[in-house]
Amino acid sequence: MSSAPPRPAQPRPARTLRHQLARRKPIDQLQADAAAGVDGQPLRRTLGVWHLTMISVGATLGTGILVVLGTAVPLAGPAVWISFILAGVAALLSALSYAEMAGAVPTSGSSYSYTYATMGEGIAWVCGWCLVLEYAVSVAAVAVGASEYVDETLRVFGLHLPTALSAPPGDGGVVNLPAAVLVLLATAVLLPGARESAWVNTLMVIVKIALLVFFVVVAFTAFQAGNFEPLAPMGAAGVTAAASRLFFSYIGFDAASTAGEEAKDPRRDLPRAIIGSIVVITALYILVAIAAIGARPWESFSSTEASLVRIVVDVTGRPWVALVFSVGAVIAIASVVLTVLYGQTRILLTMARDGLVPKVFGRVSARTGTPIANTLIVGVVVTVVAALVPLGELADATSIGTLVAFALVNVSVIILRRSQPTLERSYRVPLFPVVPVLGTLCCVLLAVFLGAGTWIAFAVWMLAGAVLYVLYGRRHSTLA
Repeated sequence: MSSAPPRPAQPRPARTLRHQLARRKPIDQLQADAAAGVDGQPLRRTLGVWHLTMISVGATLGTGILVVLGTAVPLAGPAVWISFILAGVAALLSALSYAEMAGAVPTSGSSYSYTYATMGEGIAWVCGWCLVLEYAVSVAAVAVGASEYVDETLRVFGLHLPTALSAPPGDGGVVNLPAAVLVLLATAVLLPGARESAWVNTLMVIVKIALLVFFVVVAFTAFQAGNFEPLAPMGAAGVTAAASRLFFSYIGFDAASTAGEEAKDPRRDLPRAIIGSIVVITALYILVAIAAIGARPWESFSSTEASLVRIVVDVTGRPWVALVFSVGAVIAIASVVLTVLYGQTRILLTMARDGLVPKVFGRVSARTGTPIANTLIVGVVVTVVAALVPLGELADATSIGTLVAFALVNVSVIILRRSQPTLERSYRVPLFPVVPVLGTLCCVLLAVFLGAGTWIAFAVWMLAGAVLYVLYGRRHSTLA
């Protein structure tokens, strides 16, 4: 009796786009992939809670005060300190959600990985694409602001940086050379290893805290309560619009969550670093804003100057103070550039490991334990953006990408609590689900007050991301 011929193998049915967009990546698989790395080379775990906190503070503290304050005061008037509170509350609500997710999903993907585990590949791609906008553009925006302080340093010696070399084409120049140099230097610092760059960042954070404390002491010697009248000349709309712009100042705390695969004990240390840093940062921002308005009428603030150094020089009447303050400000801004650039490379590394961006971004050097090719590519691209794009456009574009990512993290907390209530969590958001719901609403409210031009640019960015996903990410996704 002859046996029946074997049936030909049936081809796997093509996965529909809708099914692939909705497919979630299990948390244990996220962690297994992190441990395996790309080509068998994972990141090295060398960072403790102190390093993580300094990464969070380094990526955040100083940006809004040293760079964006001058653009926010004309919108809010003396009430700019209230704008910092509004932005800080929104950031704190999201920080609590980040802390829970970082303790539950300790990988380098930050909110990209959180949404992949809770809402599927489609939303994860949206979040990851927003993070690319948030991190890369914010590095460029902060670096652009550094040129103002470099110019202040040169003025002490009777020199001046030509406009052609200190401003992008949109601001009357040719290239922002200080911004480009700063990004390239930060890229070079990141190459040797995470621990080495973390110690460099820690030293710079100490300098920037000392700098802001020095400013507060000097500014309060010239404090005039009359500078706060009228408190909100542009009304509540102006205060809220300024808060939307100043939210850019708080994006750094989530940089700590991108170090999930390089932390020694991520479940314990990441929540502590995130929450502790956001509290310290918000308090310092509010204190410096009050001191600045008290020392100088709000009408005199300009988006085209280094506001704090001008206040210090006016109050002390000593030009050498400008030198000390400007050098310290450049170091403070360099810290932000370094840590946010670090976060960008780790986001792309995780996305490359999932196949959604080219594999070159996920390769880790066996010698340094860092993604060298990834770092060099990101550094060069950000250098070009910093050299050629104006600050205002960069800051607003960063804010909208950040707000979308933060809102998705708040939603992720709610979904993960419902879908996996027994999952190990080293930290839990208090007053659940009130806090994540309020965090989501705050992000939506601040996003609404961003300008129409920013929304149009964001829509174009997301359209480009959708095309990239269909042409590359969908075809190379390891989960699919």
